[in-house]
Amino acid sequence: MTTTLNVLLRELNNKGVLRLTLRDEKRRNALSEAMLNAIGNALDEAASNPEVRVIVLAAQGPAFCAGHDLKEISAQRNAADGGQTYFTTLFSSCAHVMQAIVNHPKPVIAEIAGVATAAGCQLVASCDLAVAADTSKFATPGVNIGLFCSTPMVALSRNVSNKHAMEMLLTGDMVSATRAEQIGLINRVVEAPQLTEVTMGIAATIASKSTMTVATGKTAFYKQKNMDLNSAYAYTSQIMVDNMLKLDAKEGISAFIEKRPPEWQDR
Repeated sequence: MTTTLNVLLRELNNKGVLRLTLRDEKRRNALSEAMLNAIGNALDEAASNPEVRVIVLAAQGPAFCAGHDLKEISAQRNAADGGQTYFTTLFSSCAHVMQAIVNHPKPVIAEIAGVATAAGCQLVASCDLAVAADTSKFATPGVNIGLFCSTPMVALSRNVSNKHAMEMLLTGDMVSATRAEQIGLINRVVEAPQLTEVTMGIAATIASKSTMTVATGKTAFYKQKNMDLNSAYAYTSQIMVDNMLKLDAKEGISAFIEKRPPEWQDR
């Protein structure tokens, strides 16, 4: 199934992998109001669609995502309040989309074939996994234009160490794909011609698992990260108990013992 919604292309294959492709090349796939709304709506619909098992976030053109649309933002300075109302709504909308990715029941994989800067880098960091072409680059360059990348900092600092995050934020310098992999911003670097094949292969592997199990694990992963050690073990121990009582856990364990492929019911 393929659906085109102006700035975003949706494609769902027979393995349950939904590709969301940013396609506003003229604006370097900037996170404009239209783009944020399109991504947010697509994520909301995918959450309740049982046919969607994994989401891949990709882009057309030389830029994966250039961050916010600065021309769109600057145009709002003529408003009576200097743009304050618009800025508040825009950054709130962006934060909502980033949190929707993290809180989404389906895994979200970023496929980066070009430059990802500012909120575009934030988008990469917000995804559960990220695979990048060896030609891709990353940056949080807000400091260069007097606008510190404060909201991208949230996702960045939760994926890489403090000193690596601060170096990107304070210098605004471009980081190569190889360096991005080294510091933990992305999972894997591949040659550009193999990017989609590798990404879709990872997506297909995850899509073959029980969606109940994957959703349980993803939710637990992010929730326990901010807990102290004792609370994390108490929480995840209860998650294990609840998971053990699910139909797919019973089926999966039985299939392993009986040396046969499991038949998931996703519950």
